[in-house]
Amino acid sequence: MYKLLKKVKEINPLVLNYTNNVTITDCANTTLAIGASPLMSFSYEEVDDIVKVASSVVINIGTMNSELLDLYVLAGKTANKYNKPVILDPVGVFATKARTDLTNKLLNEVKFDVIRGNISEIQFIGGMDVKGKGVDSFDDGSDASFITKEVAKKLECIVVASGKTDVISDGNKIYKISNGTPKLKFITGTGCMSTSLIGSFLPCTEDKIDAAVMGTLVMSLCGELANRENPAIGSFKTKLFDEIFTLNEETCNKYGKIELAQLNSSL
Repeated sequence: MYKLLKKVKEINPLVLNYTNNVTITDCANTTLAIGASPLMSFSYEEVDDIVKVASSVVINIGTMNSELLDLYVLAGKTANKYNKPVILDPVGVFATKARTDLTNKLLNEVKFDVIRGNISEIQFIGGMDVKGKGVDSFDDGSDASFITKEVAKKLECIVVASGKTDVISDGNKIYKISNGTPKLKFITGTGCMSTSLIGSFLPCTEDKIDAAVMGTLVMSLCGELANRENPAIGSFKTKLFDEIFTLNEETCNKYGKIELAQLNSSL
């Protein structure tokens, strides 16, 4: 799995991001830092041409823009048409009816390979009551394994639930990642960046859950490593990008905390 760090740099996949304009630059820079090539678009006119040449497609609804709601659906359906891996980040799906309706439309009309959200977003998609404010999640640290696995079964895709412990499931396997730092919550868009990281790894392997695990691990582990000297938040963000850029297989083997929960074993 960790070999994907080298492979993404060798392949340099073109990751097409339909992402929110609050975090768009950081998503692009994260994609570059891991070794992929970002492409950002808000254009209806180029959807077919641009999806056709992309290696993967990221759809992030973080900034709700009435003019772009149909664009997300069109981009997802076009990704399916050209058999491109596509990932959804349903930011704040529980916050408003408009977000809920858009997410439901996307889930009904697009076949996603991966859905990544915080635990509250995944719980909401799974039909559970959630605790949150705006697009922020209230994570009480409870085990998200069951709901993540059940949502993955229901939607027939990989599901990533980020939290104090990140959980990734394909409806069968359940991976848990216990790296991370609370300081990641003080930077806008670390979840969005994680989604772009997963989009970077998806074209590099046929085992999609490996891509989801690696994209999630990179953000959690690099956040943990960036915080070793407890820097102030501005320096922390810079160090986070530095850690992503320099991350290698040796560092993952040394510091990565991944558990394959069903087998009760560690990688």
